[in-house]
Amino acid sequence: MTTSFGGGAAANSAVFNDPKIQIRRFNGLSHCSLASALHHRHGLRNGVSASSTSVNVIRVVSALTAAAGAKRSKVEIIKENSNYIRFPLDEELLTETPNINESATQLIKFHGSYQQTDRDEKGTKMYSFMLRTKNPCGKVSNQLYLVMDDLADEFGIKTLRLTTRQTFQLHGIVKKNLKTVMSTIIRNMGSTLGACGDLNRNVLAPAAPLARKDYLFAQETAEKIATLLTPQSGFYYDMWVDGERIMSAEPPEVVEARNDNSHGTNFPDSPEPIYGTQFLPRKFKIAVTVPTDNSVDILTNDVGVVVVSDSDGEPQGFNIYVGGGMGRTHRLETTFPRLAEPLGYVPKEDILYAIKAIVVTQRENGRRDDRKYSRMKYLISSWGIEKFTSVVEQYYGKKFEPFRELPEWEFKSYLGWHDQEDGHLYCGLNVDNGRIKGAMKKTLREIIEKYNLNVRITPNQNLILCDIRRAWRRPINIALAQGGLLEPRYVDPLNITAMACPALPLCPLAITEAERGIPEMLKRVRTVFEKVGLKYNESIVIRVTGCPNGCARPYMAELGFVGDGPNSYQIWLGGTPNQTSLAKCFKDKVKLQDMEKVLEPLFYYWKRKRQTKESFGDFTNRMGFEKLQELVDTWKGSEEPSPRNNHHNMKIFADRYTYEAMDQLAKLENKTPDQLAMEVISKYIAAQQNGKSE
Repeated sequence: MTTSFGGGAAANSAVFNDPKIQIRRFNGLSHCSLASALHHRHGLRNGVSASSTSVNVIRVVSALTAAAGAKRSKVEIIKENSNYIRFPLDEELLTETPNINESATQLIKFHGSYQQTDRDEKGTKMYSFMLRTKNPCGKVSNQLYLVMDDLADEFGIKTLRLTTRQTFQLHGIVKKNLKTVMSTIIRNMGSTLGACGDLNRNVLAPAAPLARKDYLFAQETAEKIATLLTPQSGFYYDMWVDGERIMSAEPPEVVEARNDNSHGTNFPDSPEPIYGTQFLPRKFKIAVTVPTDNSVDILTNDVGVVVVSDSDGEPQGFNIYVGGGMGRTHRLETTFPRLAEPLGYVPKEDILYAIKAIVVTQRENGRRDDRKYSRMKYLISSWGIEKFTSVVEQYYGKKFEPFRELPEWEFKSYLGWHDQEDGHLYCGLNVDNGRIKGAMKKTLREIIEKYNLNVRITPNQNLILCDIRRAWRRPINIALAQGGLLEPRYVDPLNITAMACPALPLCPLAITEAERGIPEMLKRVRTVFEKVGLKYNESIVIRVTGCPNGCARPYMAELGFVGDGPNSYQIWLGGTPNQTSLAKCFKDKVKLQDMEKVLEPLFYYWKRKRQTKESFGDFTNRMGFEKLQELVDTWKGSEEPSPRNNHHNMKIFADRYTYEAMDQLAKLENKTPDQLAMEVISKYIAAQQNGKSE
């Protein structure tokens, strides 16, 4: 049987309206008592016993009861035979080899790790492991930060990386040290469980430590959702701390929601009541936020949850979006990035049940034959939102209420100094591409340790120092300046919103550079800005990934670079500064050395033909790709010399000689001349303020 993928948001699924493109439907897992669930559909949850005999028993190994002859991917078979994500990883970790086999490589992802090789090294493969933590809302205790800092130095590559999902990544851990590193994280109230693999990943929420009802409620909800969807079978603790359970007490409402089976959601008597043996078809991403705050890229998630409050600021319930996702495959138009769309509204007491119902709908119906199409966005694009809503309501036991009206979204970086509204301050720090290393790492360690600060990681790869007493602001400012951590006003605006994935040399999926390439790319964009007369304080959202999987969410950028070959990128245009519009591919196979040939005419005409306060993304959408392509094809250079075509920032540099000297020094540290100059100036000022002339 074949079916055409149709329905869903037209902008995201137009390709599936082509009758020539047919993809075989996977019929999902075992029957999950939908008839029984329908019987209870309109009943109140508290009026139905979780052990109701009218709910049919669901087999634990659900995939074994799938439609006869249904194709399954290799990963599905590995999960089925793994004894809940244990075998053969447990045996492979005991061998003397520096690597683990293919099955164990798939399973260790569920434990929060990827096996990698250093692709810069030729000859014998140099194996290591990347570990990723799980930090709902990006919250990191003082104790855990200091431990992660130590582990990076002792067992890693002496850097910490902040991710786009508010977690840490440790790179370069060798196999023989895995258990030591994992157990140390666990015993210091951290976790890597579920940071990778086919299950719910880290739950995002605004990182700002604001003492406001809506922010606190959003963060509390994110933590409860993360707890609800944490694996229960103990494989993680068996592997890394010999079965010792090191866990904090779970909120009773989370336990109640997880155990509730009144609508046929659970595998009774299974050690994994929600996931079963097969877990989910692919990764699953959730974000929670408050109205206007789109620091979490809400529409890129499988599920987006938005707090809805009354006129007094009291949280009443949640709007829910579903079906977002970034990953795609080059030259396969049936894969695509997709924005989430509204599902409905639920009262606040029902949010855990609604989330569980959505997860179970994906568990039972997401494709398990071809992992390219296993994300929930493809299920919704295939079914359409009406059918998807109907099935989710069967597991939820109620109808969703109408989606509540929301104000416009804004991107919030939380950089700089702000009031927490509880008597304390917080300070958001720009960390280019999330890489904490060198002097920055040493300085942060000293400040966080000295003042006993907790921190938070933002979805834009930055760091927030929390709970700062007002008397500490000046000495912390001086220390930050001496460590080269600049205040936002001294950071190039292009860097503030830019993101890149790690890519080469360690990511096995990378086609070309991202993190290592973006500093020079941003410098070149700034040079083109200056050449066409754009002001220094003007900026666009730039994101770079080394492959099409979209970890740095390039398909939401105003200017996205997606690696499609060695030193070659697709250029995506049309995202917006508040991350509410999906970009589209403008050009393929643009060689890195030819970047300016495309960007200069685009920026030139944006400068001259934009409407009042029109962003670059909105400009490209209004003009249309056909017109933009014409402008690029017929470009013969600027019509008039720019007063800023001297290629240096006159705010800092008074003469070309000084600029060129600083430029040479900056290249040694992989920085822009402006950045290095501001570091020098900031350190000098800090030293003067500290009573020491340098």
